[in-house]
Amino acid sequence: MYVRRLELVDFRSYERVGVDLEPGGNVLVGPNGVGKTNLAEALGYVATLSSHRVATDAPLVRAGAATAVIRCAIVHDQRELLVELEIAPGRANRARLNRSPARRARDVLGALRLVLFAPEDLELVRGDPAERRRYLDDLLVIRMPRYAAVRSDYERVVKQRNALLRTAYLARKTGSGRGRRNRTEPDQPADSESELSTLTVWDTHLVRHGAELLAGRLELVAALSPHVSKAYDAVAPGRGAAAITYRSSLDLVDPAPDRPALEAAMTAALAEARTSEIERGVTLVGPHRDELTLTLGPLPARGYASHGESWSFALALRLAAYDLLRADGVEPVLVLDDVFAELDSGRRERLAELVAGASQLVVTCAVAEDVPQALRGARFEASDGEVRRAG
Repeated sequence: MYVRRLELVDFRSYERVGVDLEPGGNVLVGPNGVGKTNLAEALGYVATLSSHRVATDAPLVRAGAATAVIRCAIVHDQRELLVELEIAPGRANRARLNRSPARRARDVLGALRLVLFAPEDLELVRGDPAERRRYLDDLLVIRMPRYAAVRSDYERVVKQRNALLRTAYLARKTGSGRGRRNRTEPDQPADSESELSTLTVWDTHLVRHGAELLAGRLELVAALSPHVSKAYDAVAPGRGAAAITYRSSLDLVDPAPDRPALEAAMTAALAEARTSEIERGVTLVGPHRDELTLTLGPLPARGYASHGESWSFALALRLAAYDLLRADGVEPVLVLDDVFAELDSGRRERLAELVAGASQLVVTCAVAEDVPQALRGARFEASDGEVRRAG
């Protein structure tokens, strides 16, 4: 698989730009701030329908424009597929496949399998658990696009359930306040029959979607784990054993539970947490509370790993994702955004050895000499608003 052409209209800093990429190595060179990362971001957006830099779509649209457009021609098994995305903040994004409208934007997921490594990935090791959960869910969707709907449905249920719990929390707080001011008025209980009935309905949805998402994550971590250990040892040999484990908010006895077991465990956990959830006004059970634990030897990587070790672990997570996708039978596109400037010469060369055989590699850098010779293929020079083929 490779991207033959990428076109952007009103995306980030680009009014209009088109780049014809090659199979194998592609190096985009230019000073910092001229838009190299915007190209990498656009490729990542086609693969995941999200940005690795921002949480919302609004910053992706060029100042003064109403919408942004990404066109990406993808070649796989000698067949070309044109993906077009219209990003419209505040409205539903629209998509086209080979110029035919798609029913939903997420119908394009799976068209491009891509792994993107960027400086922001340091947060996979040093950041909050949400960063690691997103890493898992993005990879899950790339491998099996149907999980995009599962993920979306679960997030919607958590949001609705939190709103209900928040209402119950405020009612409880207000009722208690009235009781203190005037003890002749009875407190209004937050867990009235109607509220409990509504919460029970959302419990059912939470269990159904949550168990499906959790099952996918557990299977993914089991498949990914050996690739992470192998990748870290390749990038930083002799620097300790890297490992990942999934830590669930549920009390799971079986390390590989089936879907009914997960639903039963989540149902029991919700019943046990009911009082605490009403008192705190938030959902305390489910995959949104889980953690992907990273360890180096006996210690957690977060808080203990050095800067170099953290970079190596973040890189290992991306390389593991790349290797797992390759093992599934499809060669993904690999994007390294301004990575080599952060690595010492030894890690640069080891990384180059690991990815030199990629079906397509897109590297961005400010200094061409930072990129090992083995990865230098087609070269492009980026300047403000423009990208030109060099040579």
